[in-house]
Amino acid sequence: MTALALILSALIGVSLGLLGAGGSILAVPVLVYVARIPASEAVGMSLAVVGATSLFAGLLHAGSRNVDGRLAAAFSALGVGGSFLGAKLTRGLRPELLLALFAVVMLVAGGLMLRKGRAAPGAREPHRPAGLAVVPIAVGVGLMTGFLGVGGGFLVVPALVLFGRVPVRIAIGTSLFVIAANAASGFLGHLGEQGLDLSLTAAFTVAALVGAAFGQRLAGRVSSDALRASFGALVVVLGAAILVVNVAALRGAR
Repeated sequence: MTALALILSALIGVSLGLLGAGGSILAVPVLVYVARIPASEAVGMSLAVVGATSLFAGLLHAGSRNVDGRLAAAFSALGVGGSFLGAKLTRGLRPELLLALFAVVMLVAGGLMLRKGRAAPGAREPHRPAGLAVVPIAVGVGLMTGFLGVGGGFLVVPALVLFGRVPVRIAIGTSLFVIAANAASGFLGHLGEQGLDLSLTAAFTVAALVGAAFGQRLAGRVSSDALRASFGALVVVLGAAILVVNVAALRGAR
């Protein structure tokens, strides 16, 4: 099962390198259900793997000038505090409830991305940040990162496109640095609460790094409109699945 988990970790890296999001939300399930790691340890391990992989993929995108440094710094500064706090609240709120709310936001964001993806051919994407509009989203993403061990790219990329008003390729590269900062803060928040298998963490991270390098190469060969549409569709599909699973879990617990 460890071999399969390593393959899936590589695919998580591909998703992060290609879309700036997506795979990180699968990291905890892979660690728990495939690698058979206790959930309490999987969250911390996920943050380490996702954080290192996102930083690596972000540096690759920066080399292609696909990163807005000012937005990355602002979004990260707002998110790290929330991520650290979220890590401390891991046992304070039912994960099913938070994931269900997260899924609703994913559905809305994905729908907006799909709608924007149908813009007229040749339309220019404005590069004018919308200021305070991203503040609650940045803090909320940080909270979910620390609480659940997910990167939050599903919210960061749409937020940067819709509210930060940057082209999708810039949003993808920028989101990776935001994810890395939030993951690092969340990981620090989890230190001392559970043991971590450092050798397994390193192995999963290496596999994800290889996948991220491959995903970043693919990103340069896909059109901006196709990339936005595929990202929006993926957000909607996974959001619907997460919502169904967690609503069912909440009903079953009554």
